[in-house]
Amino acid sequence: MDNQGVTTDPQLQQFIEVESQKQRFQQLVHQMTEVCWEKCMDKPGPKLDSRTEVCFVNCVERFIDTSQFILNRLEQTQRSRGTFSETMTD
Repeated sequence: MDNQGVTTDPQLQQFIEVESQKQRFQQLVHQMTEVCWEKCMDKPGPKLDSRTEVCFVNCVERFIDTSQFILNRLEQTQRSRGTFSETMTD
């Protein structure tokens, strides 16, 4: 019996991971846009005033900082779990 259906091609796994990362990035951009728009935009007009512009810049920077912090924590958690599970299977 052939096991080809059970094992996954490493290139396919890599492609799926890259596409998943792109999708997560797009979701983050959408979420950031929504959050910052609600927070900073009082009433849409033909131009952004300086207060609104500063609000958007600060909002985006904080959103990116927070997202990066969360991603780093998740990576650390995955690494520690990965190390633990590898030692359990040896």
